[in-house]
Amino acid sequence: MGSQTIRQQFLTGERALFMSRNLKIYDTIFDDGESPLKESRDIDLESCMFKWKYPLWYCENVTARKCTWFEMARAGVWYTNHLLVEDAVIEAPKNFRRCEDLTLRNVQFANAAETLWSCRKVKLENIYAKGDYFGMNSEDVSVDGFRLVGNYSFDGAKRVEIRNASMLSKDSFWNSEDVVVRDSFISGEYLGWNAKNLTLENCTVESLQGMCYIDNLVMRNCKLINTTLAFEYSTVDADICSKIDSVINPTSGTIRADSIGELILQKDKIDPQKTTIICRA
Repeated sequence: MGSQTIRQQFLTGERALFMSRNLKIYDTIFDDGESPLKESRDIDLESCMFKWKYPLWYCENVTARKCTWFEMARAGVWYTNHLLVEDAVIEAPKNFRRCEDLTLRNVQFANAAETLWSCRKVKLENIYAKGDYFGMNSEDVSVDGFRLVGNYSFDGAKRVEIRNASMLSKDSFWNSEDVVVRDSFISGEYLGWNAKNLTLENCTVESLQGMCYIDNLVMRNCKLINTTLAFEYSTVDADICSKIDSVINPTSGTIRADSIGELILQKDKIDPQKTTIICRA
């Protein structure tokens, strides 16, 4: 069955195109009315606008190019699989939940609060996001080109690889597992607490009490700027190409740095002999 085409329509009312199949939709506005494309399959959207809630729920095989989600198009894409969104502006919060096989490319999230939750097989390219709790509990995530202003990012996420990021994000990567961050800048208090297998390579970090309570923290060729009370109760293999302002009570491992301003090792809390400290300066 061949595809049908819709052009330059103004659609209102609940479930305006409910359970559609094989549609190409151009220059169309989905206005007042919930769930316009709920349970649809094989949908191509280009230069469309979503102005009301829940536009893409329980969908399969969707491509959306040059589309806009306005503020009231909240909770826009849930329970949808095999989805490509590129060159989009998304003003609405709580987008992309429990989706699988999701690619977002050249997307701006003006309000990314509680966005990208519990998704699997995610690819992000050239993303700007502002909002708290981005990426919570998502798995198998690949990120290249990422600008984030928002706290508590990637809480509980698993198998995440991030490149070329700039993250202003307190409490990022809490409770995460198997996260690798390369060639990036992260500023935010309490980075990585309760994580397992967190790796940072060629990164610059600024953090109060960063990298604490971590099981297997690896840092390669990283700078720690204005980073105090680091590594508390963490197992550490860290090669830091800068000064560290202060280190407190690492559990075990090796820390290499140019210098350490203050080293706090409390024998009643940890065994200092389990950690090797090497200061090049």
